[in-house]
Amino acid sequence: MRKLPSLHAVRIFEACARVLNFSLAARELCLTHSAVSHQIRQLEDWIGQPLFTRHAAGVQLTPAGQTLQRAATHALSTLEEACHQLLASPPGETLTLAAPGGFMALWLIQRLENFEQQHPHIRLQLQTQGTFNDLVADRIDALVVSGCPPWPHGVQGQTLFFDRAGPVCAPDWSPLPHTAADLSGQPLLYTLSRRSAWTDWAELNGLENPRLHLVRHFDNLQLMLEAAVAKLGVAIAPERLARRELTQGRLIAPLGFVQGPSEFALCLPSHRVDDPLLAALSQWMVTQARAESPLP
Repeated sequence: MRKLPSLHAVRIFEACARVLNFSLAARELCLTHSAVSHQIRQLEDWIGQPLFTRHAAGVQLTPAGQTLQRAATHALSTLEEACHQLLASPPGETLTLAAPGGFMALWLIQRLENFEQQHPHIRLQLQTQGTFNDLVADRIDALVVSGCPPWPHGVQGQTLFFDRAGPVCAPDWSPLPHTAADLSGQPLLYTLSRRSAWTDWAELNGLENPRLHLVRHFDNLQLMLEAAVAKLGVAIAPERLARRELTQGRLIAPLGFVQGPSEFALCLPSHRVDDPLLAALSQWMVTQARAESPLP
């Protein structure tokens, strides 16, 4: 019988060793800081020596920690690759699309039935985790991003729609803002993936030194919009992704929307742009995006 620590503890250790910050590792793994610290302490007790030295600026690996990091990184990478190969469907039938959770829940999911009707031979696998490196290395087939071109080397992007953002709130929110300046001092909501959204919006509206009272942040856009519906504050959201709540009357956009420099784009690996499956996905997503008229 192999004498090994738990895989859960090893995954947590690998993340902590990679970023050298327990809080960042906890966020990456969707765990609490205390849960991460507890697992590290248990792993250190199991090994019988410290893996990190703690100090005010963060943590550093001990020699034992460095040894374990090399082994853990190699083992997890090998396991990940093996699982990826085992889960892969026959070539030419499956595409893996990575996109932000908010984009998935608020725009893509409601359109997938149409995609399946038009392309019944393509099985679309969805995941919320993906990077440009994953795309270039063919660990994923396509990636939706919110950002500004030019895109990295080896990546080709196709604009879906521009990022028109604005404040949204419950219809009976009080005091209802009538100008951008009216938001000064009001409780503002934002997402961790769009930390600068309020600042960017204020600059686009010509506000100098705005008093932005950022009170709550959320892991994803859908949670933030639900918080705005529940009158926990005023949220900042892309018009396209808040459209369902706006058309249903659950939210209103008292100041409308303004277009910033970024866009939502479908990115493909440059060496696969002629792949017929990816071409079908790209054409379908662009058609769906352009079928909508922007709200005021």
